[in-house]
Amino acid sequence: MAVGIKVGSITDEIGTSDFFHAFFSTVSGNLESKGWGSKYPAIMNKLYLGKLASEEVSAALIELKEIQTSLLSYKPDKVIWDIEAPERQPPWGSNISPEITNLGNYFVTSTGRDLINTLIEALEEEDAAQSGKPAEIVQY
Repeated sequence: MAVGIKVGSITDEIGTSDFFHAFFSTVSGNLESKGWGSKYPAIMNKLYLGKLASEEVSAALIELKEIQTSLLSYKPDKVIWDIEAPERQPPWGSNISPEITNLGNYFVTSTGRDLINTLIEALEEEDAAQSGKPAEIVQY
């Protein structure tokens, strides 16, 4: 089952729910020393759980940009596919494109777009904060 981020009437495809969970597992496992949502509460505790209120968009954008910058310093082998089962590996194992040089460019949506940029663009382009529309994670 695929998931996407929806703001208003526009939905951007992300990929499988396992892939989506892997991104958040990687963020928490590598960047949040005090556990899930301790450093990035808007992204980890709101957006990941399915709904980010319009008044939380500004904080989420700041968090996403910090996550994006921070992940640049981690090698691809630091990916965490499932934080609850750290032994699990991505379906492709370590067979990744040579273009993937760090965790900042590791996560690519099923449509070939950078995941972090997709999330940022969905929140910025649709102007969720100004429009009063929440960002939602939807399954389809």
